[in-house]
Amino acid sequence: MQVFYATQFVLHLPPGHRFPMAKYQILRDRLAADFPEVRLMQAPAATDGELALAHAPTYVRAIADGSVDPWILREIGFPWSEAMADRARRSVGATVSACRTALREGVAANIAGGTHHASADKGGGFCVFNDAAVAARLMQAEWGRLGRKPLRVAVIDLDVHQGNGTASIFRNDPSVFTLSLHGQKNFPFRKEPSDLDVDLPDGCTDDAYLQALEDALGELERRFEPGLVIYLAGADPHEGDRLGRLKLTWDGLEARDRRVFDWAWQRGVPLAFAMAGGYGVRIEDTVQAQVNTYRVATQYWRRWQNRAR
Repeated sequence: MQVFYATQFVLHLPPGHRFPMAKYQILRDRLAADFPEVRLMQAPAATDGELALAHAPTYVRAIADGSVDPWILREIGFPWSEAMADRARRSVGATVSACRTALREGVAANIAGGTHHASADKGGGFCVFNDAAVAARLMQAEWGRLGRKPLRVAVIDLDVHQGNGTASIFRNDPSVFTLSLHGQKNFPFRKEPSDLDVDLPDGCTDDAYLQALEDALGELERRFEPGLVIYLAGADPHEGDRLGRLKLTWDGLEARDRRVFDWAWQRGVPLAFAMAGGYGVRIEDTVQAQVNTYRVATQYWRRWQNRAR
């Protein structure tokens, strides 16, 4: 299973910064050690033209040359640097590459990504560019050039925070279905309407979460037929997350992942996934939640390979 990374671009954040930048390298090391079927590949950088499929060209240029407004940087939460701009491009490139691979192989991944708070003309919440939005539009363009019927994309966002940027980008686009399951009282406090939003109360536990997911997938199926799923497999619904406020156990998170992968598998829909948020009190817990997602993903990747034989 191909997994794309940009862990060589490390942002040097101030001491005490809330963003756990080290989790990506730790996850990459765990995957290399524990998953022989995973092929780790360096992500390419998304081009200006690719980013402009979902972002205003003026914003793309401002991130590239450092002229971005200070208030936007405050909303993003990262200081500007060349490494910040390069990392943001490669995070998008990783999801683009994962989508291309998933369309061939069934399942592929970005070791980071899930930057769903970035909208067309600004970033926010540790998100610079919206990798899922750029990837969805680029896959649709590439698919169309091959003379196939239009590619419809479902973004299944199970990060604990609502995907406001993704929702705003695709607000009037019937070819992309945005589904977000998130904490009702959590960030962002001004939410943008997705095609399907499921608000969850603080303290939501496994059974209630999994029932809400089941209902949401049923509604998605009634309303939309995707040819590609982009799955944001956030670790932050876990009960050990500093920012999540939900109470999913390890078993609950794994059942969540298995349900999404199985939903796509049963319908023959390729799935690319990104890791999105995770802010565990212990960084090891965030990484373990992500490793568990990869364990489920590789099982379904093997099913796709067997189907292709």
